[in-house]
Amino acid sequence: MSEFLTKLAEGKLAVGNPTEEEMAGGDSAHVNNLTKHNESKFKDLVHSIFQHCNDSLAQEMEDAYDVPKYPIHEHQHKQNMIRQMSKTSKGFQLFFNTPTPRQEAHNHSDLSEDQLNLVGNRLPTIMKELKAKEYAEDVIPDFQRIAISGEETSGVPLEDLHEASEALIKALLIREKYMNSSMQNFPTTTSRFLRRVHDLPPPTYLGELVEHEERKSIEDHPINPPSRDGHPFHVETLPESAGYRAQIRGGVFQVFKDEDQPMPWLSFDVSEFLTDQDVLFALMTDGPLKSFCYRRLTYLSSKFELHVLLNEIREAASQKRVPHRDFYNVRKVDTHVHAASSMSQKHLLRFMKKKMKKNASDIVGIDRSCNKKITLGELFSSLNITSYDLSVDTLDMHADRNTFHRFDKFNSKYNPVGESRLREIFIKTDNYIGGQYFAEIIKEVMGDLEESKYQNAEYRLSIYGRSKSEWDSLAKWAVKHNVYSDNVRWLIQVPRLYDVFRLNKLVENFQELIDNLFAPLFEVTNDPQSHPELHVFLQYVTGFDSVDDESKPETIMFDKDAPLPEDWKGPENPPYAYYLYYMFANLTVLNHFRRERGFSTFVLRPHCGEAGPVHHLISGFMVGDNISHGLLLRKTPVLQYLYYLSRVGIAMSPLSNNSLFLDYHRNPMKEFLGRGLLVSLSTDDPLQFHYTKEPLMEEYSIAAQVWKLSGVDMCELALNSVLMSGFSHETKKYWLGPNYTKEGIAGNDMARTNVSDIRIAFRYETFLEELSTLFHTSKDFKDLQVDH
Repeated sequence: MSEFLTKLAEGKLAVGNPTEEEMAGGDSAHVNNLTKHNESKFKDLVHSIFQHCNDSLAQEMEDAYDVPKYPIHEHQHKQNMIRQMSKTSKGFQLFFNTPTPRQEAHNHSDLSEDQLNLVGNRLPTIMKELKAKEYAEDVIPDFQRIAISGEETSGVPLEDLHEASEALIKALLIREKYMNSSMQNFPTTTSRFLRRVHDLPPPTYLGELVEHEERKSIEDHPINPPSRDGHPFHVETLPESAGYRAQIRGGVFQVFKDEDQPMPWLSFDVSEFLTDQDVLFALMTDGPLKSFCYRRLTYLSSKFELHVLLNEIREAASQKRVPHRDFYNVRKVDTHVHAASSMSQKHLLRFMKKKMKKNASDIVGIDRSCNKKITLGELFSSLNITSYDLSVDTLDMHADRNTFHRFDKFNSKYNPVGESRLREIFIKTDNYIGGQYFAEIIKEVMGDLEESKYQNAEYRLSIYGRSKSEWDSLAKWAVKHNVYSDNVRWLIQVPRLYDVFRLNKLVENFQELIDNLFAPLFEVTNDPQSHPELHVFLQYVTGFDSVDDESKPETIMFDKDAPLPEDWKGPENPPYAYYLYYMFANLTVLNHFRRERGFSTFVLRPHCGEAGPVHHLISGFMVGDNISHGLLLRKTPVLQYLYYLSRVGIAMSPLSNNSLFLDYHRNPMKEFLGRGLLVSLSTDDPLQFHYTKEPLMEEYSIAAQVWKLSGVDMCELALNSVLMSGFSHETKKYWLGPNYTKEGIAGNDMARTNVSDIRIAFRYETFLEELSTLFHTSKDFKDLQVDH
């Protein structure tokens, strides 16, 4: 083999294109003959290389006495696998002076797909996953690429790679099934690979159906969406009733058009969900699979470090060539922030002082001790507090070292001056004054966002499930006080407090809580005139969240022995997965119903993986469009790799975690970003954790200083936050470009995102390589079985 390569290096086995002398001295027919001759020599050379490799490998598999180390059938099986895998080898082009990917794409842009396949392994695998014509349309960025050559590029034996790929593909199919059935998002790239390996029909619903356009300049397609005209909650005519009927059965609503059969909108049941959950439990604890995923994640981290080492200067230079755009004026979304704590302490302090001076005579509640109305001034007098006495220190709402691993103390920090009455007056939507003060301060916070122009937020408002009237009360609060901004969308958070409500006899069983949560939504979907304020308010609601302390012990597991919601009458709180399944199942039916009616749909974005058992992340993987926190992914490489392959968004809040569960320097956010997970920065609770008027910028600036993030890293995080947010597709087309849903650099508009095409190309090519490693292996094994 060494003699053969020596001859190749000395030029005695020459291959390649015609020389300049041949081009100058001969006619085109002669040149074509030379090209065909060289192609034939190229194929012979490749065949010789692999023949030498196979002969050498066969020799290594025998000992000094020529006795096979394996039974002959195993020896032949290994040889067949190696030959099959050699067909898709990606590294041997390093021996030759082949054109660059950009040149190859240009040279072959007029070939058909069958002709393109004849080019074969001269193109890297990454190029074959994309059509050459698509590469010809966009300039492929020129940067230093890292390629792994050889036959077993995964670093594990072929049998282990096959078993790991089959297990991971099974998990991806489970997630795609639930995302498709609930009209949530699943990456088109991964879905395309799944279609190739498994002869499955195309998914009926994966995100929004979009039509791509020609790439447009900012002059032709502005970056700022047009402002909304008129009152945001005004609707001239409300749709009439559709004549459907909703009824809850087994904890899940079913919709009837006639008296007999429900609409077929729920394609799974609780037993199927539990079976799929058990499959993921088994994968998460499988030793060889954990080792394989850990190796792949470590490889991704190392590859990113090499990429930064080789291309950091080029990425920064490409950013500098973009006029006007920088980190401060790219769109960014605070993807996880609670409305009740969206203001800073100083902001709330100023607001409370202003109200004490100007609105002391406002009647704000009932004094329960004497059953008489009480004014704001009288309330503060009873507390022996004047406006001069108030300070940030006396408010005492900032999380400190005493809240670490103490969620109960953290919750008590929501009470100004330790008084729950002040919390009810100033940061509640449903109180004696109809949430007036809370609406005013939220609108001031929205004004700050509008002033900054490029910052946006998704605020979470609470619906508890204590009664069906909560929805109408919340909608009336938003409509009456005109709580709206183009920079803000709403999520509904549902606290997991069944045990508290049951103890206080507010509900009789868990199904009653589900009924209180979803019955008004089915009613307004069927007949918007029955809840007019709720109908218009839901236009700006993008999804649901499940919140509470995840570290609470779960005494009951969600398995086939768990009672149905109508039978869950005990004082124990249901486990995390139980809450998520019944929220998800009802949301699935509701989304189909709303789509049938032409209304907006919702996603499920739960708090997940902040603390508590790791298996919460399994529930989040199965049913969540994206999750908040995800800290425990650092402890489970299988799930972390699955979150990477399925592009599950993770809204991370390092400052919040630093005060509650995990020190800042141990936070895995930087590691997740380097590996390519879809992560974004969020504030969680600015009232408790931040000091400035712009908490999201504070979050970014601290992360940049602690982890030494580059400008490209910061803009990539901002881009991720927009992609995983609930803002409409039309709005994102303005922010990111009309073709932002395209894969790779075709979907990146640097004039809007300020993310270098080099970084986007690296992320996309690496993602395709990971998918190719898994799916090509699985397909090769199937082809091998057919051959036998």
